[in-house]
Amino acid sequence: MSKGPNRLSLGALPRSDAVKLTITLSAELKAQLDAYAEVHGRVYQAPVDAVALIPHILGTFILRDRGFKAFKSKREKWAHPDPAVADTAAR
Repeated sequence: MSKGPNRLSLGALPRSDAVKLTITLSAELKAQLDAYAEVHGRVYQAPVDAVALIPHILGTFILRDRGFKAFKSKREKWAHPDPAVADTAAR
């Protein structure tokens, strides 16, 4: 899928409930995040703080990670609705 100059992978930001986390970034990554936020604000014509982008970038990454999808699918295949049975099956 081709991305034009007026489209970013992240898309517009949805509203959601939040849980606060504290993270540490390298200065280089923070600068890249700030630059991305500036471009995102221009593309979607709404200023956005770089910090507001972090959960959406992480969520997008997880949704698109094929290895994680495969692992999750394999794990769910072996899951059983009764936790007691699932525990004994895992042994």
